[in-house]
Amino acid sequence: MYEWLLFFHVLAAFLVVAGVVAYSVLVLNGGAAVQRALGPPALALWNGGAMGVLVFGVWLAIDVDGYNLWDGWIIAAFVLWLVAGAAGGRLTRGLREGDDDVDARVLVAVMALATLLLLIDMIWKPGA
Repeated sequence: MYEWLLFFHVLAAFLVVAGVVAYSVLVLNGGAAVQRALGPPALALWNGGAMGVLVFGVWLAIDVDGYNLWDGWIIAAFVLWLVAGAAGGRLTRGLREGDDDVDARVLVAVMALATLLLLIDMIWKPGA
């Protein structure tokens, strides 16, 4: 069971990274055609990956005897997940509504940084 949970957790992490890359291309090279072509896939990758990471990550933390949901590195992962998700949600709304007040580059940078820190936290598990 552990191997399957880990496989789906890592697969979801790849989807999150692919979503960040798609949003980065969309924001940095974003014309109307690029936005129409990459908007829906970026959203699907980002949302599907984020939900998968959360669900399978919590399931792993419950399933593995050595981990607890209140371990410091797992709480840090929750916080980073929330930061990345908040930035992604704001970016998606801004792009969908054509909001000129949204600083899309900053939001993509926050998403990318939070995702990178989340991956570092998951790989090295500081304090575990």
